[in-house]
Amino acid sequence: MEWFIILGLFFVFLNILFVLYLAKKIKKIKVEEEKIKEVSEAIQEGARAFLKREFRAMIPIMLLVGLILGLVQKLWQAPFIFLFGAAVSSLAGYVGMTISTLSNSRVASRAQKSFSESFKIAISGGEVMGFLVVGLGLFGVIIIWLLFKNPTLLINYAFGASFVALFMRVGGGIYTKSADVGADIVGKAELNIPEDDPRNPATIADNVGDNVGDIAGMGADLFESYVSTIIAAMSIGIIVFGQKGLIFPILIAISGILASLISSFAMRIKPGLEEKEFTYQTESVRKAMERSILIANILMIVFVFFLSFLYFKNLSLFWSVLVGLICGMVIAKTTEYYTSEKRKPIFEIAKAAKIGPSNVIMEGLIVGMKSTVLPIVAIAIAVILAYYFGGLYGIALSAVGLLGVLGINLSTDCYGPIADNAAGISEMADLTPQTRQRTEALDAVGNSTAATGKGFAIGAAGLTALAWLVTFSQKSNLEVINLLDPKLLAGFFVGAMLPFLFSALAMKGVSEGALEIVGEVRRQFKEKKLLEGQEKPDYKRAIDLVTKRALREMSFPAILVVVVPIFIGVILGRVAVAGLIVGALGSGFLLALLMANSGAAWDNAKKYIEAGNFGGKGSGAHKSAVIGDTVGDPFKDTAGPSLNILIKLIGVVSLLALPLFL
Repeated sequence: MEWFIILGLFFVFLNILFVLYLAKKIKKIKVEEEKIKEVSEAIQEGARAFLKREFRAMIPIMLLVGLILGLVQKLWQAPFIFLFGAAVSSLAGYVGMTISTLSNSRVASRAQKSFSESFKIAISGGEVMGFLVVGLGLFGVIIIWLLFKNPTLLINYAFGASFVALFMRVGGGIYTKSADVGADIVGKAELNIPEDDPRNPATIADNVGDNVGDIAGMGADLFESYVSTIIAAMSIGIIVFGQKGLIFPILIAISGILASLISSFAMRIKPGLEEKEFTYQTESVRKAMERSILIANILMIVFVFFLSFLYFKNLSLFWSVLVGLICGMVIAKTTEYYTSEKRKPIFEIAKAAKIGPSNVIMEGLIVGMKSTVLPIVAIAIAVILAYYFGGLYGIALSAVGLLGVLGINLSTDCYGPIADNAAGISEMADLTPQTRQRTEALDAVGNSTAATGKGFAIGAAGLTALAWLVTFSQKSNLEVINLLDPKLLAGFFVGAMLPFLFSALAMKGVSEGALEIVGEVRRQFKEKKLLEGQEKPDYKRAIDLVTKRALREMSFPAILVVVVPIFIGVILGRVAVAGLIVGALGSGFLLALLMANSGAAWDNAKKYIEAGNFGGKGSGAHKSAVIGDTVGDPFKDTAGPSLNILIKLIGVVSLLALPLFL
């Protein structure tokens, strides 16, 4: 067995042992309060029900796609590798979401006594998902290489992961925002009751949605990005540098896992913050996260520096990896600036809310449009520098660099929904005002990490899609393309149109789902004495309705992503497919940034007003901001994140279907 495989498996198993330790530690924590247990169990049951239905819908489609892959590639291994990729990604999503739904009740329970302990539980729940994704992702890559020694077959593993990500991201996004928008329209806008009020029949479905969309969905999205960047770099590396080029991306991934594991021990806040003010608590949590991420990045840079020097006897490929890593940091910081409640863009939206809803919408779109500038500049510079230092292989390695410390980055992102659920449980279980302040402090940081995480995921998707484009050009011998070729232009325009159609279909799904849930919530308030607190809502009915609708509405967007590249390739050929990939990447990346950042900005502007600014809760400005947030919900949590899958999956499908185009 090759030395790098032994090394890789050692760190994978070390990583998974860490995950098992965290999961066991979380499960051992006892929750004594019956009301907390009741709410948490309802969330767990709803999350399991959604995944069960989703897996049931996926399995027959996966079997059919696997069969087609075998026929197209004329390789018996292709279907099995595709199904293996889907299974590993599904396992990561299922386990990560199960632990997150166990963590939320424990965070709420411990927040009654210790702020620092409640934070540790929340971040540990996030770390289970973060480290599980990188551990299982790299494990799959190593096992398939060990068995088949064929980098082309690895693309089927990436496709399996992409397929699951499509279902999790699109289906989960439609689910979470249908429930959220439906709950807000009736609860906040019509009845003027608080968010997460237990009298609202959609409130459990809303909390389930946080886990479905932002844990399972985000995890599947970044799992797919992670394995795709490694596989794309391996595919190009073996052509350029032979065995060395194939091994180097795996060594970078190992370095990232080690750096993330070490930095996780710096994720600490000092005890005794229970009596501190809200701002001090949030700053303590934010600094702990920033410190941990900084340590991970520094360690990653040091490890890759020595790897590049010892392995290639020069530092050219180190600079390519470093460029990608810095690019990711720039995108994350830009997202933080445009979506943070402490920055000018949020203040401008909140100020516009004093005038009316139309100004809120307009200002939010302005913020989203402006937020695309720096990420695009960062990507452009990264591509040029990565190519300068390492050629096409350098571009692929820059994507690996961006996702190098994914373990710790994804942990802080998945912390967000756990803290959000804990704050909701505190409200529904009627815990003390001091406890609610602590869980709200945790949640306030979670809102920032969620927005930053989405920006990071979009940046990762952009560089991953670029890596697939480079791989496609190598595999199809398209090193030089005539920009005025009518087939190329046709493919480009179709590709540029796809993200808009895809987003429209995803948002229409939210609109239809919200309409259905609004009708159900209104019916229950009308027929039951919910406002008086004399009867309990039927949470299961609301969960079931939104689950069915989400799975129904996601089917056409999913078919579209797979069918269009094949159709264009068969009719117009590989040059048109190259244009399709470029067009989808260009418009999809920009649109994803616009939607994710506008949506997060609307949400945080609403929270800024709720904190007592411009009239506070119940004011005219607040009502306008709620409308902006309702529009922004499907932007930031459905259509925007779903475009990550679109721009990556087009490249993967195009590569796998290449034999049909030649």
